[in-house]
Amino acid sequence: MNRLENKVAVVYGDGSIGAAIAKAFAREGARVFFTGRTMAKLDAVAGEVLPGVGTIETAQVNALDEQAVEKHMEDVIKKAGKIDISFNAIGIPQTGIQGIPFTELSVESFSLPITTYTQSHFITAKAAARRMVKQGNGVLMMHTPNASRVSPPFVGGMVPTWTAIEGLCRSLSVEFGQYGIRAVCMHTTAIPETSLIDEVLEVQGKVHGMEPEQFSALLASMTHRGRMNTLKELTDSSVFVASDEGSAITGTIFNLTAGMIIN
Repeated sequence: MNRLENKVAVVYGDGSIGAAIAKAFAREGARVFFTGRTMAKLDAVAGEVLPGVGTIETAQVNALDEQAVEKHMEDVIKKAGKIDISFNAIGIPQTGIQGIPFTELSVESFSLPITTYTQSHFITAKAAARRMVKQGNGVLMMHTPNASRVSPPFVGGMVPTWTAIEGLCRSLSVEFGQYGIRAVCMHTTAIPETSLIDEVLEVQGKVHGMEPEQFSALLASMTHRGRMNTLKELTDSSVFVASDEGSAITGTIFNLTAGMIIN
């Protein structure tokens, strides 16, 4: 039996991580409702799922629009009858946010990621939790990179952003644990396969006086095994956490940084 058989999942964000999570959940038997801003990207991902396993149903949803998220969640409940897993994997471009000293960074550029990520995670968690409380179970999942704990320079408002998401995760767990709801942050290094990583390596390499490949190697050297995470490592771990086998994991980060971060 697949680990997520008979589970219903909503995934927000049509970037590399959201797409990988949606496909992994579907392969493990979940009925996945995959949302984002670009229907062509969403439908392309749905088309990669083999028939007879799980399913992916797509919808154009702005995860910063509370009314749109609520309407979509109502549609999910009408179609599937429940919501077992909510995974928020939204992302925004990092040019103009990272690679700029604080003394030269505008208030708007500093605040943009903090406002965008925290509002979206609050909106999507709230929509799912309202239904999960009635069910008496559910998992709220999110992704934060190692920078939330390492606090590297020249990343603008991203460290406060990721730290805030981890704080929200703990608060959600503490408030809703009594209703059988778990909240978990999947904590990774940078992931070379993701669409944003080339942009980040270019920006960070420039401000550190390195080529992108050199900066990537520096990040990898900070782990015990000398390499950064793969998407498969994130998706395999996410499937485990989302499944009933992960029932004791809540209110914490699920550390995949291979020694870069020690809890």
